[in-house]
Amino acid sequence: MQLKINGKTLELTQGDITSQETDAIVNAANSGLRGGAGVDGAIHRAGGPEIMKESRLLGGCSTGSACITTAGKLKAKYVIHAVGPVWRGGESGEPQLLASAYRKSLEIALEKGLGSISFPSISTGAYRYPLDDAAAIAIATVKKHLAGETPLKNVVFVLFNEAAFKAYQRALSS
Repeated sequence: MQLKINGKTLELTQGDITSQETDAIVNAANSGLRGGAGVDGAIHRAGGPEIMKESRLLGGCSTGSACITTAGKLKAKYVIHAVGPVWRGGESGEPQLLASAYRKSLEIALEKGLGSISFPSISTGAYRYPLDDAAAIAIATVKKHLAGETPLKNVVFVLFNEAAFKAYQRALSS
């Protein structure tokens, strides 16, 4: 599923983010940049130790922010590590922090002059953010960015399973 925005493409696909050939892939990271389960673990396993070695030099990343490292053995050039919030019921600034994690990732892509980026569904795994709410925030944030001036020509949401893919389809359609 695709949507054209200001001459740029926003795309949804179901699959493995580590196989993407975009300029950067986004990692749903923890604040310590220590690797972990889910997307984070898959990226570190597929990319090799270079990613962790460079991550350690960064000294962590705060919730709602993002930082960039090499992509190691991945097809992408970079990994942007975005730290989304843990879901605590929605009254602890989670929507703003999640939107910020996406915005900061897009700002890094802008600073690096990247033409393409792939996102997972940030915070919806171990951090338990409700999928439909997270999808709406992610899609709205990326659509707003693509409507402005940016070198990004292609943004891909790579969704791990059918439930996530359908949630993002609903968000993109609304």
